[in-house]
Amino acid sequence: MNKNFFSPIPKILAHRGDSAKFPENTLPAFLSAQALGVDVIETDVHITRDEKVIIWHDDTLDRETDGSGTVEAHTMEELLSFDAGYHFTPDSGKSYPYRGKGVTMLPFEEALLKLPDMRFNVDLKTKGTRLADQFISIIRRHKAEDRVLCASFHASNLRYVREKAPEIGTSMATSEVLKLLIAQKLHLPIDTRRIPGIAFQVPVNQGPITVITPGFIKRFHDLGMFIQVWTINDAPLMQRLLDLGVDGIFTDDPRLLIEVASS
Repeated sequence: MNKNFFSPIPKILAHRGDSAKFPENTLPAFLSAQALGVDVIETDVHITRDEKVIIWHDDTLDRETDGSGTVEAHTMEELLSFDAGYHFTPDSGKSYPYRGKGVTMLPFEEALLKLPDMRFNVDLKTKGTRLADQFISIIRRHKAEDRVLCASFHASNLRYVREKAPEIGTSMATSEVLKLLIAQKLHLPIDTRRIPGIAFQVPVNQGPITVITPGFIKRFHDLGMFIQVWTINDAPLMQRLLDLGVDGIFTDDPRLLIEVASS
């Protein structure tokens, strides 16, 4: 499996771009994150009604745009007509600085073209092969195998990408992480050939279980895995995680993480 995405190891991962200052998952948020000097932009993709790949987190349009309904019920042309900055407010509704400013949703292919030197962590939101096939095609067309890591909460999506495009690195789905976490907690042997991805992307805690511990980090670093934690917006916690030795942190506030990581 391709590990070039992790050379150099990314420390600062901007969750949906510079989403504290700009409408999330839009080109302005991505360009700002790049200008700040982040290592990776974390983003999400869906398949459109006309089989295109669009960047967006939610299943629906209502939270962030002036549109409504599901993303996947619309064509790419329809999606690009909506105002993706319509609901963004930095001050709890006192102002909407990007409303009517021409901020649109962003095709995945355009993100690769507009930010040719940026690495992307891409969460496949649509379950099934339609999105995965188009995603693989775009990665290959732009020779982006070394700068895109595939993620998904759907283990079936990740298995499909690993089978059809082993040159694209993947993280692991929650169900895959859970099996390895149990083995680590119970001090069971772990066959590296049975570890499906190359990166853990996990919270500090999962319910009552503390995931990020010195033992967890050492065990999986010794097995050649990368450990990334989401989504952290608190400076003391950022510092504690870096001191523990995690490889990277997802954050909505990349400025803060850059400051902490540089101190």
